[in-house]
Amino acid sequence: MTKPLASDVAMVLAAGLGKRMRPLTASRPKPLVRVAGKPLIDHALDKLDEAGVGRAVVNVHYLPDQMRAHLAHRRSPAIAVSDETGQLLETGGGTVRALPLIGADTFFSLNSDNVWLDGPRNVFAALSDAWDEERMDALLLVVSHAQAFNYTGVGDFHLGPLGEVSRRKQGRVAPYIFGGIQLMSKRLLREAPDGPFSFNLLWNRAIEEGRLFGLPHTGLWYEVGAPEMIAPTEAALTSG
Repeated sequence: MTKPLASDVAMVLAAGLGKRMRPLTASRPKPLVRVAGKPLIDHALDKLDEAGVGRAVVNVHYLPDQMRAHLAHRRSPAIAVSDETGQLLETGGGTVRALPLIGADTFFSLNSDNVWLDGPRNVFAALSDAWDEERMDALLLVVSHAQAFNYTGVGDFHLGPLGEVSRRKQGRVAPYIFGGIQLMSKRLLREAPDGPFSFNLLWNRAIEEGRLFGLPHTGLWYEVGAPEMIAPTEAALTSG
């Protein structure tokens, strides 16, 4: 039997400087760069809405007034803004700061520049089906190289027989790329440091404890990190 979604709230990470996307980000934040007819962040928020996730917390730092003005026009999911204008806190620190707005023990987290096509089920339902609160601190959506467009890296993770995550070894290639989406327990953030820090710090601890897992994406995924990646992404999305 299909489980309900594991959470009704998502943290949308949108506070980065978007340096790789210059010059397009000289006058606008990266989440507002348009791809296939709409801003990047709306690709993510529309997917949340379609999946039935009712609330989203969006953090802002660079050109925050543009972000606030854009988000003010959305009705679903309901948006709360986490203000990081004083200091850019990175993925982990920004999520810790937003916890009072998130207000849930289990929640989705996703990058605001993700573009993907779902497989047979949307990714939020798939993550919810695979979620095991007793065994997991976080469940990462991971993507094989064959399903990742515009990606030229060497991968991030290996998966064990039960989906347990291990890091790529130095000088090697790993079969899976982090897809920028995870389902996580607030437990992952326990004893987090003050100030800016990356999720990688907490993932390393969860790997050591055997509590970080990965779920392979069954659809397609597009890296849109630089201006030259926009046109091939649009062409791929248009072609189906």
